[in-house]
Amino acid sequence: MNNAVTKPKTRTRTKVQRPRLHKVILVNDDFTPREFVVTVLKGEFRMTEDQAYKVMITAHKKGSCVVAVFTKDVAETKATRATDAGRAKGYPLLFTTEPEE
Repeated sequence: MNNAVTKPKTRTRTKVQRPRLHKVILVNDDFTPREFVVTVLKGEFRMTEDQAYKVMITAHKKGSCVVAVFTKDVAETKATRATDAGRAKGYPLLFTTEPEE
């Protein structure tokens, strides 16, 4: 008879956790022209004219509006670039980020 001892093969599966998402938020101000905000939204967030206008109007009426949701690095980069575009023209345009719940 065969007295060989066999061990069961064990496989370990590593679970990959998805990165936490962050919201990019447009904060309303009373000084940045609406047309400029629409231009920045179209350029940085690849929105259509209609989408950008709706986001801008929502921020204007409610005080702020979620523009998009990205991973943390992308959200912070886009918010910084959009805010810097406003500052370059002398406007107090502000985009912030916060973790999505």
